[in-house]
Amino acid sequence: MQSESETSVRLRFAPSPTGYPHLGNIRTALFNWLFARHHGGKFILRIEDTDITRKVEGAVEVILDSLQWLGLNWDEGPYFQSQRLPIYHEIAHRLLEEGQAYSCYCSPERLDRMRQEQAKRRQPPKYDRRCRDLTQDDRTRLEATGITPVIRFKTPLEGETTFYDLIHGPITFQHDTLDDFILLKSDGYPTYHLANIVDDHLMAISHVLRADEWLSSTPRHVLLYQALNWQPPQFAHLPMILGPDRAKLSKRHGGTTITDYQNEGYLPDAMVNFLALLGWSLDDRTELLSQKELIKHFSLERVGKTGAIFNKDKLEWMNGVYLRKLSLGEFVQQATPFLDRDLPESVERPLKNSYLSQVLSLIQERAKTLAEVPQLASFFFLDELQYDTSLLLSGKLDDRSAAKAITIASQSLEKVTTWDATTLENVLRPLATELNLGTGKLFGLLRVAVTGRTAAPPLFQTMAVLGKEKCLKRFDTALQSLSTYFN
Repeated sequence: MQSESETSVRLRFAPSPTGYPHLGNIRTALFNWLFARHHGGKFILRIEDTDITRKVEGAVEVILDSLQWLGLNWDEGPYFQSQRLPIYHEIAHRLLEEGQAYSCYCSPERLDRMRQEQAKRRQPPKYDRRCRDLTQDDRTRLEATGITPVIRFKTPLEGETTFYDLIHGPITFQHDTLDDFILLKSDGYPTYHLANIVDDHLMAISHVLRADEWLSSTPRHVLLYQALNWQPPQFAHLPMILGPDRAKLSKRHGGTTITDYQNEGYLPDAMVNFLALLGWSLDDRTELLSQKELIKHFSLERVGKTGAIFNKDKLEWMNGVYLRKLSLGEFVQQATPFLDRDLPESVERPLKNSYLSQVLSLIQERAKTLAEVPQLASFFFLDELQYDTSLLLSGKLDDRSAAKAITIASQSLEKVTTWDATTLENVLRPLATELNLGTGKLFGLLRVAVTGRTAAPPLFQTMAVLGKEKCLKRFDTALQSLSTYFN
């Protein structure tokens, strides 16, 4: 068995453009990329686009954009299998000529009937090898009817295949559990089984890191390598990503596409950190790791054998930590597109950078995602607030006491000439004693009046950013709301 630290390390990420990349796809890409970077090797990008009936328009571009967003740069590619068809044809026909593959003329209808019969007998679906031993005369006669055959591999009928998995150890499959799988379809396109091993060999791939779901396909691939007298790469099958209920990750768990997470305002560094810990760990306690640290420490020895549990709450927490690590300038730059996208149309554009910096300095500590920022900050940008007047009484004040407190606060603040947080606190804190109210009640009332919310950034800093004119106007509006509410 070769060592994991083989010098000429070459790994590949080979997505199929039959949909947009989801967390499982990208986690596989990340582990391949980290392994390659850790060993000073190469990371190759290959697009396996031979399933033309299921190809999704724009999926290739989304795959490339997602990798670039996460910083998973590739050294070679992207290669496209659809541009390499002659190579697969040559290999398939070589196996055919050597008697290690055969032409199959069975119609889709016959195969469907066969599978239905097998299901009735509670047998696993497997080709019955009807065409395996056809004579040359049989083949000539069938081809004369215009049937274009598929090419199937002649799996040995007896014996077993054993391979070594770098995560799971030695694994053995009995040949009688395997079928004669298709290598080349009737439309001339190769199956995954043929195309991926041909390309892995020709591209000198040293390690294949892929999801556990491909484990049962590996004996087929090993048999193909043996039939072609090629040295197989080393295999490592990664644990699946599971939801909190330990079922396969799906949309109901939050297992959406990586583009969705980008649109929801997660930072790429946070996503990389989070995905790296889905099935791998440095130790039993470290959760925050930079890209450099991940590259330095990544090894297959710390990859688990069991499913990795996806936890959206942990992702949000981690993203919040990364947001707070940003400088204010970086936070403003990252948040601005989300504010442009999600603030009401009535808010004047372009947003002024100087005002944004003041606002976002108060928001940064509270945001878990960039998509939350417009909602957290919207009251700073709106001319008029819409909120339930009863919130003004949430501090258990009656309407008269609330109106009196707002009126006196407003009159006191009209006299202020220096509108900053320190001055505002020096005016309003003694006012709580004068009105015989606790500071909590008074400040809570004023907070609702100027923000429309019971929870907001610190009151005095918020008022300082809003400015004198807007705050006094909102006090007047709150008083009018109170008078209307109780009359």
